[in-house]
Amino acid sequence: MNVKLIVLSLILLLLHACVNDTAENKSDTQTKKIITNDVTTKLPELPANLKVRTPMPPKWTYNATIYEVNIRQYTPKGSFKAFETHLPRLKEMGVGILWLMPIHPIGNKKRKGSMGSYYAVKDYKKVAPEFGSIEDLKSLVNKAHSMGMYVIIDWIANHSAWDNLLIEEHPDWYTLNNKGEHISPVPDWSDVADFNYDNKNLQAYMIDAMKFWVNTTNIDGFRCDMAGMVPVAFWNKARKELDKIKPVFMLAEAEEPELHYSAFDMTYALELHHLMNGVAKDEKNALDINGYFNREELRHFTADYRMQFITNHDENALSSTTKERMGDAEDMFTVFTFVVPGMPLVYSGQEADLNKKLKFFDKDQIDWKNYPKQPFYTQLIKLKKDHRVLWNGAYGGDMKRISTTNERNVFAFSRSNQQDSLIMVFNLSDRKEKFLLNDNSYKGSYQNLMDNEMVKLSNKKHVFLKPWQYYVLKGIEN
Repeated sequence: MNVKLIVLSLILLLLHACVNDTAENKSDTQTKKIITNDVTTKLPELPANLKVRTPMPPKWTYNATIYEVNIRQYTPKGSFKAFETHLPRLKEMGVGILWLMPIHPIGNKKRKGSMGSYYAVKDYKKVAPEFGSIEDLKSLVNKAHSMGMYVIIDWIANHSAWDNLLIEEHPDWYTLNNKGEHISPVPDWSDVADFNYDNKNLQAYMIDAMKFWVNTTNIDGFRCDMAGMVPVAFWNKARKELDKIKPVFMLAEAEEPELHYSAFDMTYALELHHLMNGVAKDEKNALDINGYFNREELRHFTADYRMQFITNHDENALSSTTKERMGDAEDMFTVFTFVVPGMPLVYSGQEADLNKKLKFFDKDQIDWKNYPKQPFYTQLIKLKKDHRVLWNGAYGGDMKRISTTNERNVFAFSRSNQQDSLIMVFNLSDRKEKFLLNDNSYKGSYQNLMDNEMVKLSNKKHVFLKPWQYYVLKGIEN
């Protein structure tokens, strides 16, 4: 075992000890009230041996769904003010957290396309003029807050545009090759220059810039681009400084468990995303999905949020559409992301049944088509809010695989706590499937919460499933 693994093991033991002591000495947890978006509720007491971390995520995130906002492509004007008119609709849909893609001015030097990449930041303390002004952003944040929604912004700490003034004023803040030249983080990212986080002055500047946006606009946190390419020690320091202003929510575009220890509340469930794509192509199956969740139990604490998604700006623009990747399995996997542990993401246009790759470097407005799938997403977000077992992190229910006679293609599991229990059944194939229960403790009559169909589970009578069919089942009391 190397030194890093030894240190990591010691950290985990210390965290467990601290958490147990905290849980045992806070007997008033059950009486504390919180506001979770538009719902005021009492939180249940957490078991003393539950795997959590400190600090816990902000309380307003416990039953939230996150929505990624592509300001450029959202409206004809592509501005904060224009997007603000959509807030009532998103509130009605049930969105809890708005993640705004990068808001900063975009560099001109080595620019890609006519408008450039959002992730080539020219100035960390200004907004892109095409989006509006800082006052417009403040108005958007205030309006969202008044509706019970929260706002985080994209933060690009790993690299900047080539014409960011920092590269002239502080050339030593950037990575150099063996010829003494500034370089891109990877060859394909030719429009950005790589930062060197060995420089403490760069770290101080970046934290100060992040604090600027919390102080100036009252945003509620950050989605941090390519967080795994920036030292964890920097993120730990940044989180500590930001929390001195207000409790913030931090999302990392990465999967490394160590990012959760002191810096981030949520990381990307990238492995599961790619497994879902594999299942849709008949390259993976339910056994692979089961293996993934077994690994998750070993890698992550219960309180660690994992962001579940079928698409986002990268997957849509740089990979393919959900219909190209998932075909008829799209709706099934959307439901899947809402009922497995984690926080579901909805990307701009999913409620419009978006079926095209939005251009990344040019204007390419979303065709909203009267929002044909908004009722579907509204139903799923309400389902998550209404059932605590589907809440995020430590306040959601435990996930337990249910054994059936068709383990390869049918993925069945329960989510349960002391107050509630749901059973989920997914046909992870494009063929008709059938199954019996191996575990008769789940035998009974259930209501499918998606369409109110009655379903009976047993070890004697088969349940027949159509291709990609799914159930979210609630027991019927006799």
